[in-house]
Amino acid sequence: MILETIQKRKSNFSYSEKPIEKEKMNEIFEAATLAASSMNVQPWRFIYANKTEPEFQLILNALAEGNQRWAKEAATLVISIAQTEYSHKEKMINNAYAWHDTGMANAHLMLQAANLGLVTHPMGGFDHQKIKENFSLPNELEPILIIALGYIGDESKLPEDLLKRQSSPRKRKPIKEVVFKGTIE
Repeated sequence: MILETIQKRKSNFSYSEKPIEKEKMNEIFEAATLAASSMNVQPWRFIYANKTEPEFQLILNALAEGNQRWAKEAATLVISIAQTEYSHKEKMINNAYAWHDTGMANAHLMLQAANLGLVTHPMGGFDHQKIKENFSLPNELEPILIIALGYIGDESKLPEDLLKRQSSPRKRKPIKEVVFKGTIE
């Protein structure tokens, strides 16, 4: 059953104007909080804004131009943030696994969204410094990616290049190219 949800999740470019119900948002973020983390530090932080809120524009403006052209239609934008240091026995410790652990939380978030009939699109193309400034993030909080989140929209409204990308089959390397028993051949 989980494999079906994983297979269903795909980065979309078309979004509907329909807002996401509060209950669904709660479920999506609850799924993210259940990710595994080294030393149970749970280094993930999320800032989100709905399309009707001023913070949405702050997030959108930090995106690369190519992402802005379609992400502006998403119901919600989510900033995924990793806490790269944590306090342990009155000392600040570098968390070498912060990005990994936050990545696992992101995967949980996107899979739960897919399970609820929503679409997502993670983006690394954004101005990290602008996000840090716009949201007053301290040094130990690093923005990792921005996730567009919403209901699927009318694909026929997409520009031709994005429609082609969204309609193309999902390509993944075969298992034999990425999984090896005992040693990499």
